[in-house]
Amino acid sequence: MLTLDLSNISPFLPPGQTLSDFQPVLEAAQTALVTKNGAGNNFLGWRDLLTTPNVSLLDEVAAVAAEIRERADVLLCVGIGGSYLGAKAVIDALSPYFKRSGPEILFAGHHMSGAYLRELLQSLEGKSVYVNVISKSGTTLEPALAFRFLLDWMDERFADANERIIATTDPASGALNQLRNSRGFRKFVIPPDVGGRFSVLTPVGLLPIAAAGIDVHALFEGARTECERLSTSENNPALQYAAVRFWLHEAGYKTDVLSVFEPKLYPIGAWWQQLYGESEGKEGKGLFPVAMQFSTDLHSLGQYMQDGQRVVAETFLMVHDDQGDISAPLLAGDLDKLNYLVGKPYTEINRKAYEGTRQAHTEGGVPNMTLWMDAITPQTLGELIYFFEHGVAIGGYLLGINPFDQPGVEAYKKEMFRLLGKP
Repeated sequence: MLTLDLSNISPFLPPGQTLSDFQPVLEAAQTALVTKNGAGNNFLGWRDLLTTPNVSLLDEVAAVAAEIRERADVLLCVGIGGSYLGAKAVIDALSPYFKRSGPEILFAGHHMSGAYLRELLQSLEGKSVYVNVISKSGTTLEPALAFRFLLDWMDERFADANERIIATTDPASGALNQLRNSRGFRKFVIPPDVGGRFSVLTPVGLLPIAAAGIDVHALFEGARTECERLSTSENNPALQYAAVRFWLHEAGYKTDVLSVFEPKLYPIGAWWQQLYGESEGKEGKGLFPVAMQFSTDLHSLGQYMQDGQRVVAETFLMVHDDQGDISAPLLAGDLDKLNYLVGKPYTEINRKAYEGTRQAHTEGGVPNMTLWMDAITPQTLGELIYFFEHGVAIGGYLLGINPFDQPGVEAYKKEMFRLLGKP
């Protein structure tokens, strides 16, 4: 179960103020979410899929993933933003660092590097490849352009290319559906009431995750149980998380850092950045979300965190059981002066690094809280995903904005297409 430690927030609150002061507006935001009466209530499918789960869909995803695991050396996922960030985050968190089993899960269409695409295609030569192209419209430039190249490449090398390409797209409309209908690709549906950054628990994320050998039933169940736990206001840590971030915003803080001490969780930060950046960064509002990996980034950004502008707040994402149970060995002569660590497991050493950083940042004027996970498992990752989704919905309502649209995303596209000469 996720727990939230707020002990290092209280010292920063003004005299006489407590987080309970926000309870009335929190209750209103929670009611708006669960009763579907708030802004963007036509994009709450990410909750509906958990409150009324479709077990047969999970089984279908698992069956196709089993085929991919049996036949493919590589599953190439083509998508950008929410079409790949969630899947990559979960896969990286739950896979071994080295010597992963089953097909390699690779990504394309998430940027516009021609060098990357050329080298990717070269690396695929001689391998059994499946492609999962993920896009509601099928016309988003980055994945659509990459898929053009991949479609040609697959046709030239596989007689059964159409069977190896799986489209995850809108139920009926869009260019990808037209192409799929003409070619006979298999298809999974992106629910029309689920935005991209909330789509990791739809086939968008579930198929790549299952193809990586991860139990999507357990992942989904973790999210479902967390959805149920957070459906009421009582003892609701997602509401507390949202309340702290809202207070920080109103108090003039500008940047919100998600800090992890386990590298496997760093890609979760990339997914979290999109979730919170697109949901809250509008109408001149929102904290700027940034993920950091400690202790690595303490040797680059740690100075700013400690002594820079006091507009930064922080959430540590920590794991009780991080599997770091190897202990420091003895070195004859103690030349590196580390024999005082002999017999101490890495988990303990890393924990002290966290505790020291937490204390130093508090004394340096950085409000911080800690979100604790029991372990890194499919169940706990499901819990974490829903926790952040629920928290950002509440946070958006507290800010008085629609947390489910992203009007600013289109601005760069308009200028880019103008410069490219799009008709």
